[in-house]
Amino acid sequence: MASHFIVLTLTLTTILFLIPSAFSQSAPAPGPAGPINLTDILVKGGQYTSLLRLLNQTQVITQLNGQLNNSNGQGMTLLAPTDNAFNNLPAGTLNNLNNENKVKLALLHVLPKYYSIEDFSTVSNPVQTQAGGNKGSLGLNFTAGQGNQVNVSSGVVETRINNPLRQQFPFAVYSIDNVLLFANEAPAPEGSSTKPDGGKTAKAPSSPAADGGDSPSTNGGGRTMDLGVGLVGSIVMFCMAIL
Repeated sequence: MASHFIVLTLTLTTILFLIPSAFSQSAPAPGPAGPINLTDILVKGGQYTSLLRLLNQTQVITQLNGQLNNSNGQGMTLLAPTDNAFNNLPAGTLNNLNNENKVKLALLHVLPKYYSIEDFSTVSNPVQTQAGGNKGSLGLNFTAGQGNQVNVSSGVVETRINNPLRQQFPFAVYSIDNVLLFANEAPAPEGSSTKPDGGKTAKAPSSPAADGGDSPSTNGGGRTMDLGVGLVGSIVMFCMAIL
């Protein structure tokens, strides 16, 4: 009887030892994370067709996908204007941009670092973007709004940051209600001219003298004086003839 008990005990011990091992071998090891696809993220968002068109036309989307799927310790953040944001732009805003400024516009919405919503409340302004040029990178300013709201400004346009389409390192995508514009691409007010450096200057009111016409206060007065002198001279000559 004792021998049977010993055998049974050893059998149960062996079974209990083998069960965890069997479960651990049957569970598959987690595979590597798949590549990040910006197009898929924006398509699933459902209202970013205009942004996708801009990113594709400028080939910025190829650049971003390449950067996202290469080793990048800081990650990346995209501020994504909705289709309504593009529709609310003044007519001709995008069509009047050359290719270089279209690329700059697209990259103005890209931050070369991963930011959570909470991070925007403590960043040091201005925050660097990927939009650059001869004068260096263009920056954005982030400020706290009502409640937990965060606003972003390019210096020309200010808008709020909405719920994220993606917020997982190394990539965050946040929806915004307006397209961020920089100074050189902002539509000029009606009746203004553009300076060579891209600034706006008000057009001075025109006057007849400025346009090359005669000024009534000067030329008209001169003609009246000449007529008076001629009349006096004629009278003098008539009187001398009689004498």
